[in-house]
Amino acid sequence: MSPQPPTTPQPDSGQDLLTGVTTATAEKGSSLGRDAWYRLRKNHLAMASLWFFIAVVLLCFFLPLVPAVPDPNVTHPDLQSLPAFSTATSMEGVEVYYLLGSDHLGRDIFSRMLYGGRVSLAVGFLATIVSLTIGVVYGAVSGFTGGRTDAVMMRVVDILYALPFMIIVIILTTYFGNKLWLLFVCIGAVEWLTMSRIVRGQVRSLKRQEFIDAARSLGLSNWHIILRHLIPNTVGPVIIYTTLTVPAVMRLEAILSFLGLGVQPPDASWGSLIKEGADRMASDPGLLVYPALIFGMTLFSLNFLGDGLRDALDPKSSKD
Repeated sequence: MSPQPPTTPQPDSGQDLLTGVTTATAEKGSSLGRDAWYRLRKNHLAMASLWFFIAVVLLCFFLPLVPAVPDPNVTHPDLQSLPAFSTATSMEGVEVYYLLGSDHLGRDIFSRMLYGGRVSLAVGFLATIVSLTIGVVYGAVSGFTGGRTDAVMMRVVDILYALPFMIIVIILTTYFGNKLWLLFVCIGAVEWLTMSRIVRGQVRSLKRQEFIDAARSLGLSNWHIILRHLIPNTVGPVIIYTTLTVPAVMRLEAILSFLGLGVQPPDASWGSLIKEGADRMASDPGLLVYPALIFGMTLFSLNFLGDGLRDALDPKSSKD
Protein backbone atom coordinates (compact mmCIF):
# COMPACT_ATOMS: atom_id res chain seq x y z
CA MET A 1 0.00 0.00 0.00
CA SER A 2 1.38 3.41 -1.01
CA PRO A 3 2.04 5.81 1.85
CA GLN A 4 -0.54 8.55 2.41
CA PRO A 5 0.64 12.12 1.89
CA PRO A 6 1.00 14.14 5.07
CA THR A 7 -2.02 16.14 5.97
CA THR A 8 -1.76 19.90 6.21
CA PRO A 9 -3.17 21.35 9.42
CA GLN A 10 -6.19 23.58 8.88
CA PRO A 11 -6.42 27.10 10.29
CA ASP A 12 -9.43 26.23 12.43
CA SER A 13 -7.73 23.28 14.15
CA GLY A 14 -6.10 25.46 16.78
CA GLN A 15 -2.52 24.70 15.51
CA ASP A 16 -0.13 27.34 14.19
CA LEU A 17 0.92 26.50 10.59
CA LEU A 18 4.47 27.84 10.98
CA THR A 19 5.47 26.61 14.44
CA GLY A 20 3.10 23.69 14.88
CA VAL A 21 2.25 24.95 18.37
CA THR A 22 -1.38 24.52 19.41
CA THR A 23 -3.02 27.84 20.28
CA ALA A 24 -6.15 28.59 22.25
CA THR A 25 -9.35 28.94 20.29
CA ALA A 26 -10.40 32.56 19.84
CA GLU A 27 -13.15 33.61 22.20
CA LYS A 28 -16.44 34.35 20.52
CA GLY A 29 -17.41 38.01 20.75
CA SER A 30 -20.50 39.21 22.58
CA SER A 31 -22.74 42.14 21.71
CA LEU A 32 -23.76 44.91 24.08
CA GLY A 33 -27.35 43.69 24.05
CA ARG A 34 -26.31 40.15 24.97
CA ASP A 35 -24.18 41.42 27.84
CA ALA A 36 -27.07 43.58 29.07
CA TRP A 37 -29.47 40.62 28.92
CA TYR A 38 -26.97 38.49 30.87
CA ARG A 39 -26.71 41.13 33.60
CA LEU A 40 -30.49 41.57 33.67
CA ARG A 41 -31.04 37.82 34.12
CA LYS A 42 -28.85 37.90 37.21
CA ASN A 43 -31.17 40.50 38.75
CA HIS A 44 -33.88 38.20 40.13
CA LEU A 45 -36.15 41.03 41.26
CA ALA A 46 -36.10 42.63 37.82
CA MET A 47 -36.77 39.31 36.08
CA ALA A 48 -39.64 38.50 38.44
CA SER A 49 -41.08 41.95 37.72
CA LEU A 50 -40.71 41.37 33.97
CA TRP A 51 -42.58 38.06 34.05
CA PHE A 52 -45.26 39.48 36.33
CA PHE A 53 -45.86 42.42 33.99
CA ILE A 54 -46.01 40.11 30.96
CA ALA A 55 -48.56 37.94 32.81
CA VAL A 56 -50.70 41.00 33.63
CA VAL A 57 -50.66 42.14 30.00
CA LEU A 58 -51.60 38.70 28.71
CA LEU A 59 -54.41 38.33 31.26
CA CYS A 60 -55.91 41.74 30.54
CA PHE A 61 -55.79 41.50 26.74
CA PHE A 62 -56.41 37.81 26.08
CA LEU A 63 -58.34 36.34 29.03
CA PRO A 64 -61.49 38.42 28.23
CA LEU A 65 -61.59 36.60 24.87
CA VAL A 66 -62.49 33.41 26.75
CA PRO A 67 -66.29 32.89 26.63
CA ALA A 68 -66.41 32.05 30.34
CA VAL A 69 -65.42 35.63 31.26
CA PRO A 70 -68.67 37.65 31.52
CA ASP A 71 -69.36 41.05 30.02
CA PRO A 72 -68.14 43.69 32.50
CA ASN A 73 -71.14 45.96 31.87
CA VAL A 74 -73.90 43.36 32.38
CA THR A 75 -75.80 44.21 35.56
CA HIS A 76 -77.73 41.92 37.89
CA PRO A 77 -79.48 44.21 40.41
CA ASP A 78 -80.60 41.23 42.49
CA LEU A 79 -76.99 40.02 42.92
CA GLN A 80 -75.43 43.06 44.51
CA SER A 81 -72.25 43.03 46.63
CA LEU A 82 -71.75 39.28 46.67
CA PRO A 83 -68.48 37.98 48.21
CA ALA A 84 -65.67 36.34 46.27
CA PHE A 85 -66.09 32.81 44.86
CA SER A 86 -69.87 33.18 44.78
CA THR A 87 -72.23 31.28 42.50
CA ALA A 88 -75.75 32.61 42.07
CA THR A 89 -78.70 32.65 39.71
CA SER A 90 -80.20 35.97 38.63
CA MET A 91 -83.88 36.79 38.15
CA GLU A 92 -83.44 36.15 34.43
CA GLY A 93 -82.37 32.59 35.22
CA VAL A 94 -78.73 33.19 34.33
CA GLU A 95 -76.24 31.34 36.50
CA VAL A 96 -73.15 33.43 37.20
CA TYR A 97 -69.91 32.83 39.04
CA TYR A 98 -68.16 35.78 40.70
CA LEU A 99 -64.47 35.07 41.20
CA LEU A 100 -63.88 38.30 43.14
CA GLY A 101 -67.48 39.08 43.99
CA SER A 102 -69.91 41.60 42.50
CA ASP A 103 -70.26 45.36 42.85
CA HIS A 104 -73.23 47.48 43.85
CA LEU A 105 -74.87 46.91 40.43
CA GLY A 106 -74.26 43.18 40.29
CA ARG A 107 -71.38 43.45 37.82
CA ASP A 108 -68.45 41.04 37.94
CA ILE A 109 -65.48 42.72 39.65
CA PHE A 110 -62.89 40.41 38.10
CA SER A 111 -64.18 41.04 34.58
CA ARG A 112 -64.21 44.81 35.14
CA MET A 113 -60.64 44.66 36.41
CA LEU A 114 -59.52 42.88 33.25
CA TYR A 115 -61.23 45.35 30.94
CA GLY A 116 -60.09 48.25 33.13
CA GLY A 117 -56.54 46.95 32.86
CA ARG A 118 -56.85 47.05 29.08
CA VAL A 119 -57.66 50.76 29.21
CA SER A 120 -54.95 51.62 31.76
CA LEU A 121 -52.27 49.65 29.93
CA ALA A 122 -53.34 51.02 26.54
CA VAL A 123 -53.16 54.58 27.86
CA GLY A 124 -49.76 53.82 29.39
CA PHE A 125 -48.33 52.31 26.21
CA LEU A 126 -49.82 54.69 23.63
CA ALA A 127 -49.18 57.88 25.57
CA THR A 128 -45.62 56.70 26.20
CA ILE A 129 -45.13 56.09 22.47
CA VAL A 130 -46.39 59.62 21.76
CA SER A 131 -44.09 61.16 24.37
CA LEU A 132 -41.19 58.96 23.24
CA THR A 133 -41.51 60.01 19.60
CA ILE A 134 -41.82 63.73 20.33
CA GLY A 135 -39.20 63.80 23.07
CA VAL A 136 -36.51 61.82 21.23
CA VAL A 137 -36.78 63.80 17.98
CA TYR A 138 -37.08 67.18 19.74
CA GLY A 139 -34.18 66.51 22.09
CA ALA A 140 -31.94 65.12 19.33
CA VAL A 141 -32.53 68.11 17.07
CA SER A 142 -31.96 70.55 19.93
CA GLY A 143 -28.77 68.88 21.11
CA PHE A 144 -27.32 68.42 17.62
CA THR A 145 -28.09 71.96 16.42
CA GLY A 146 -26.82 73.74 19.52
CA GLY A 147 -26.29 77.46 19.80
CA ARG A 148 -29.21 79.86 19.79
CA THR A 149 -31.62 77.28 18.36
CA ASP A 150 -30.88 74.92 21.25
CA ALA A 151 -31.43 77.74 23.76
CA VAL A 152 -34.80 78.68 22.26
CA MET A 153 -36.00 75.07 22.10
CA MET A 154 -35.07 74.46 25.73
CA ARG A 155 -36.83 77.66 26.82
CA VAL A 156 -39.97 76.31 25.15
CA VAL A 157 -39.60 73.16 27.28
CA ASP A 158 -39.22 75.30 30.40
CA ILE A 159 -42.40 77.24 29.56
CA LEU A 160 -44.36 74.03 29.03
CA TYR A 161 -43.06 72.73 32.36
CA ALA A 162 -44.51 75.79 34.06
CA LEU A 163 -48.02 75.39 32.61
CA PRO A 164 -50.64 73.92 35.00
CA PHE A 165 -51.37 70.53 33.50
CA MET A 166 -54.64 69.88 35.34
CA ILE A 167 -56.16 73.16 34.20
CA ILE A 168 -55.26 72.37 30.60
CA VAL A 169 -56.90 68.94 30.88
CA ILE A 170 -60.04 70.45 32.42
CA ILE A 171 -60.28 73.00 29.59
CA LEU A 172 -59.75 70.36 26.90
CA THR A 173 -62.25 67.92 28.41
CA THR A 174 -64.80 70.72 28.75
CA TYR A 175 -64.36 71.67 25.11
CA PHE A 176 -63.96 68.22 23.51
CA GLY A 177 -65.71 66.04 26.10
CA ASN A 178 -64.38 63.06 28.04
CA LYS A 179 -62.90 60.98 25.23
CA LEU A 180 -60.25 58.29 25.50
CA TRP A 181 -58.12 59.69 22.67
CA LEU A 182 -57.96 62.97 24.57
CA LEU A 183 -56.10 61.19 27.37
CA PHE A 184 -53.45 60.00 24.90
CA VAL A 185 -52.98 63.52 23.54
CA CYS A 186 -52.97 65.31 26.91
CA ILE A 187 -50.66 62.91 28.72
CA GLY A 188 -48.37 62.31 25.74
CA ALA A 189 -48.06 66.07 25.16
CA VAL A 190 -46.68 66.56 28.67
CA GLU A 191 -44.54 63.49 29.39
CA TRP A 192 -42.16 64.14 26.47
CA LEU A 193 -40.54 67.10 28.21
CA THR A 194 -38.21 65.08 30.45
CA MET A 195 -37.42 62.67 27.62
CA SER A 196 -36.30 65.57 25.41
CA ARG A 197 -33.87 66.78 28.06
CA ILE A 198 -32.39 63.31 28.52
CA VAL A 199 -31.87 62.80 24.78
CA ARG A 200 -30.49 66.33 24.36
CA GLY A 201 -27.81 65.68 26.98
CA GLN A 202 -26.83 62.40 25.34
CA VAL A 203 -26.67 63.93 21.86
CA ARG A 204 -24.56 66.89 23.02
CA SER A 205 -21.90 64.45 24.25
CA LEU A 206 -22.16 62.13 21.25
CA LYS A 207 -21.89 64.78 18.52
CA ARG A 208 -18.26 65.44 19.51
CA GLN A 209 -17.27 61.82 18.87
CA GLU A 210 -15.11 60.76 15.94
CA PHE A 211 -17.81 58.74 14.18
CA ILE A 212 -19.92 61.92 13.81
CA ASP A 213 -16.95 63.72 12.24
CA ALA A 214 -16.53 60.76 9.89
CA ALA A 215 -20.21 60.93 8.94
CA ARG A 216 -19.89 64.65 8.20
CA SER A 217 -16.79 64.03 6.07
CA LEU A 218 -18.81 61.57 3.97
CA GLY A 219 -21.26 64.33 3.15
CA LEU A 220 -24.22 62.89 5.07
CA SER A 221 -27.08 65.27 5.82
CA ASN A 222 -27.85 66.44 9.33
CA TRP A 223 -31.13 64.48 9.43
CA HIS A 224 -29.32 61.33 8.33
CA ILE A 225 -26.75 61.77 11.09
CA ILE A 226 -29.48 62.40 13.70
CA LEU A 227 -31.74 59.51 12.70
CA ARG A 228 -29.12 56.89 11.78
CA HIS A 229 -26.19 57.64 14.08
CA LEU A 230 -27.17 59.77 17.09
CA ILE A 231 -30.62 58.48 18.09
CA PRO A 232 -29.62 54.77 17.92
CA ASN A 233 -26.75 55.51 20.31
CA THR A 234 -29.16 56.94 22.89
CA VAL A 235 -31.26 53.78 23.01
CA GLY A 236 -29.97 52.73 26.45
CA PRO A 237 -31.17 55.77 28.42
CA VAL A 238 -34.32 55.92 26.30
CA ILE A 239 -35.28 52.33 27.15
CA ILE A 240 -34.63 52.93 30.83
CA TYR A 241 -36.72 56.08 30.97
CA THR A 242 -39.47 54.46 28.89
CA THR A 243 -39.96 51.74 31.52
CA LEU A 244 -40.31 54.53 34.08
CA THR A 245 -42.63 56.61 31.89
CA VAL A 246 -45.25 53.86 31.48
CA PRO A 247 -46.05 53.69 35.24
CA ALA A 248 -45.96 57.50 35.46
CA VAL A 249 -48.52 57.73 32.64
CA MET A 250 -50.70 55.04 34.19
CA ARG A 251 -50.56 56.84 37.52
CA LEU A 252 -51.51 60.11 35.85
CA GLU A 253 -54.44 58.45 34.08
CA ALA A 254 -55.58 57.00 37.40
CA ILE A 255 -55.48 60.46 38.98
CA LEU A 256 -57.54 61.93 36.14
CA SER A 257 -60.06 59.09 36.33
CA PHE A 258 -60.23 59.48 40.11
CA LEU A 259 -61.11 63.15 39.58
CA GLY A 260 -63.75 62.28 36.99
CA LEU A 261 -61.70 63.60 34.03
CA GLY A 262 -60.70 60.24 32.58
CA VAL A 263 -62.64 57.19 31.43
CA GLN A 264 -66.37 57.63 31.84
CA PRO A 265 -68.95 54.97 32.86
CA PRO A 266 -69.88 52.35 31.89
CA ASP A 267 -66.30 51.94 30.67
CA ALA A 268 -63.69 51.56 33.37
CA SER A 269 -59.99 51.79 34.06
CA TRP A 270 -58.07 50.87 37.17
CA GLY A 271 -58.26 54.51 38.24
CA SER A 272 -62.04 54.72 37.89
CA LEU A 273 -62.44 51.37 39.67
CA ILE A 274 -60.38 52.68 42.57
CA LYS A 275 -62.62 55.77 42.61
CA GLU A 276 -65.75 53.58 42.77
CA GLY A 277 -64.19 51.48 45.51
CA ALA A 278 -63.21 54.55 47.53
CA ASP A 279 -66.81 55.81 47.42
CA ARG A 280 -68.10 52.49 48.84
CA MET A 281 -65.13 51.44 50.92
CA ALA A 282 -67.12 51.18 54.17
CA SER A 283 -69.81 48.88 52.78
CA ASP A 284 -67.72 46.82 50.34
CA PRO A 285 -63.92 47.01 50.86
CA GLY A 286 -63.25 44.57 48.00
CA LEU A 287 -64.23 47.19 45.44
CA LEU A 288 -61.19 49.20 46.51
CA VAL A 289 -58.74 46.50 47.57
CA TYR A 290 -58.72 44.37 44.39
CA PRO A 291 -58.08 47.07 41.74
CA ALA A 292 -55.73 49.01 44.04
CA LEU A 293 -53.70 45.85 44.68
CA ILE A 294 -53.24 44.90 41.02
CA PHE A 295 -52.58 48.52 40.07
CA GLY A 296 -49.95 48.96 42.77
CA MET A 297 -48.22 45.67 41.97
CA THR A 298 -48.07 46.57 38.27
CA LEU A 299 -46.49 49.94 39.04
CA PHE A 300 -43.98 48.33 41.40
CA SER A 301 -43.03 45.73 38.78
CA LEU A 302 -42.38 48.41 36.16
CA ASN A 303 -40.27 50.45 38.56
CA PHE A 304 -38.21 47.41 39.56
CA LEU A 305 -37.80 46.48 35.89
CA GLY A 306 -36.63 50.01 35.12
CA ASP A 307 -34.03 49.83 37.88
CA GLY A 308 -32.82 46.49 36.58
CA LEU A 309 -32.53 47.79 33.02
CA ARG A 310 -30.60 50.81 34.26
CA ASP A 311 -28.04 48.53 35.91
CA ALA A 312 -27.90 46.16 32.92
CA LEU A 313 -27.45 48.86 30.29
CA ASP A 314 -24.91 50.87 32.28
CA PRO A 315 -21.80 50.88 30.08
CA LYS A 316 -19.58 51.31 33.16
CA SER A 317 -20.72 48.00 34.63
CA SER A 318 -18.01 45.38 34.78
CA LYS A 319 -18.37 42.44 32.43
CA ASP A 320 -18.81 39.22 34.37
